[in-house]
Amino acid sequence: MKLLYITNGINGSGGLERVLSIKASYLAEHYGYEVSILCLNNNHLNPFYIFSKKIQMYSIPVGGSIFENIFEYKRGIKSIVRDVQPDVISVCDDGLKGFFVPLIIREKIPIIYERHASINLNFNKENKGIFFFLQAKLQYNLMKNLATNFEKFIVLTKSNLKEWKGDNLSVIPNALSFYPKESAALDTKKIIVVGSHSYNKGYDLLFLTWKKVAEVYKDWTLNIYGMPDINNTFKKKAEKMGLIGSVNFYDPVKNIKSKYLNSSIMVLPSRSEGFGMVIIEAMACGIPCVSFNCPHGPADIIHDGIDGYLVKNGNIESLAEKLITLIENQTLRKEMGARGRENVQRYLPENIVKEWDELFHKLI
Repeated sequence: MKLLYITNGINGSGGLERVLSIKASYLAEHYGYEVSILCLNNNHLNPFYIFSKKIQMYSIPVGGSIFENIFEYKRGIKSIVRDVQPDVISVCDDGLKGFFVPLIIREKIPIIYERHASINLNFNKENKGIFFFLQAKLQYNLMKNLATNFEKFIVLTKSNLKEWKGDNLSVIPNALSFYPKESAALDTKKIIVVGSHSYNKGYDLLFLTWKKVAEVYKDWTLNIYGMPDINNTFKKKAEKMGLIGSVNFYDPVKNIKSKYLNSSIMVLPSRSEGFGMVIIEAMACGIPCVSFNCPHGPADIIHDGIDGYLVKNGNIESLAEKLITLIENQTLRKEMGARGRENVQRYLPENIVKEWDELFHKLI
């Protein structure tokens, strides 16, 4: 089967790139798919994650004015589709332009859309005003209408179904990046956070939380792995709050598994998520997770009080309380970590990619 993925690029360190590397490679290596990935502006070069060498990479140039951009995007996609002759096309692009692919191609090829983010991401911006809200609302309504043009519209959790409409909706969660033989010892005084620096990731809320925790547990550190924004907004905020020393910032690392295994707790302070890839990665390493119950994803993964904690979205007092509970009780950490490690076996690639294979075959 010939499968074509259309995305912006694969050289970033985000969850979309991580997931695409797993399932595209698995389909090529284990199911014999002829997989192609189409990126924009050579953003397939130097990928952050490992992709199977069996995958064929393509790129189309886009740029200039908005009209030039649209024209080049349309022309480039049509050209690659003619060359590849895919049996199925899957669009992996959380922006608006990806929603127009069925209108661009207009051929009898099943086209799938994969939604990797909650629509709340469109509204979770700092310093927003009425103009921003109306613009985001208009874009969301346009997306909802265009979503019905796809043969299948795939979201990552049952909760995400509430954000869309149509009878083409299905749920397929993300596949695990790894499942190590060993578990974290949970004896280091380290809490790990993984995610790029953005308002949606909630680092401002995390710092307010950590301020309460660090005043009591001065020997514990909060270690953040993620791409900083251009202005180093959150590093400056941590400095201003006097947290540097107890909060450490690191660039994304390819071997994030080793960082999980050297940590004792994972925290996710996001305002919204499409799924929560970092939660299942941490759980696979036997680490208990504390997360805001944000839309949508954490509640579909974490069993509150059993293999981790869910707290009311944005409630820093509750977040601090649960972190302290786990800091003070290593036995509880190990019990929750062990349960979480069992929980996430349902996300192993052999289970999740099988669902994709079955879907593709049904479509053709």
